[in-house]
Amino acid sequence: MSATVAMMLALAVGTYAFRLVGPVLHGRVELSARVQELLSAGAIVLLVALLATGALTEGGGFAGWARPAGVLVAGVLAWRRAPFVVVVLGAAGTTAVLRAAGVA
Repeated sequence: MSATVAMMLALAVGTYAFRLVGPVLHGRVELSARVQELLSAGAIVLLVALLATGALTEGGGFAGWARPAGVLVAGVLAWRRAPFVVVVLGAAGTTAVLRAAGVA
């Protein structure tokens, strides 16, 4: 078995274990309100970091201004509760127009 296959199996087992822990421990472990607030804030921070990394970087460098502008438009449309198709088309259209205009 190659190292890649072993790593994939380990990740699969770990993922399944994490999914199993929730229902198994439900009702047995009580978290304080402070811990719940910290976990909620931590999840938001991780999502924002993932968004920033995906929106601002490409190949280890800055992705240019068109992509962050598209992400910003998508964020505003999602915040305004626009339908998903409108959010995607708005972001893609903004990015395409800026790139066509020569904005990197």
